[in-house]
Amino acid sequence: MIKIIALSAVLLSCAVQSNNTNVANSSNTSPAMVKDNIYKFKVESLTGGTIDFGSFKGKKILVVNTASECGYTPQYKELEALYEKYKDKLVIVGFPANNFGGQEPGTNTEIKTFCEKNYGVTFPMAAKISVTGDDMAPIYKWLTQKTQNGVLDAEIKWNFNKFLIDENGSMIAYFPSKVTPSSEEITSKL
Repeated sequence: MIKIIALSAVLLSCAVQSNNTNVANSSNTSPAMVKDNIYKFKVESLTGGTIDFGSFKGKKILVVNTASECGYTPQYKELEALYEKYKDKLVIVGFPANNFGGQEPGTNTEIKTFCEKNYGVTFPMAAKISVTGDDMAPIYKWLTQKTQNGVLDAEIKWNFNKFLIDENGSMIAYFPSKVTPSSEEITSKL
């Protein structure tokens, strides 16, 4: 009987310690919601190299899903202007995607040429990915799921959706296509 009581006390002690550890590591979030940062992601660039989000620590990051044949495509011009104006504290990363209306049919080389020739894009551009559906890229799962980013859920419904990340790699805000890069909604947060 004494052995059973002693064993029960040990098991209870382990359970309490385990529970306290989970609470301490949860930072006041439920176990189903783990706030993570964007710095864990490395993606292929449009030119074949790698974009390492960890290298952007200390700057805000604006992530945008782009397309070359969309009514919002002229936003490239505003994105480039925003990047030039705030490049000391902001990085813009474009993610070409062909998820909506087949509006990004080109290859990575064709997209790069289009962006440089028509809009003078100098901000980092990732290789073409999927931003929705079963083949959604992992970074877009993080951007759109509160259980991963700890802040918000968002549904990508069209091209040129924007996500703003703070200097510590945490989600700040989501902006739909119609919110232009130079809008006060975005610039007030820079």
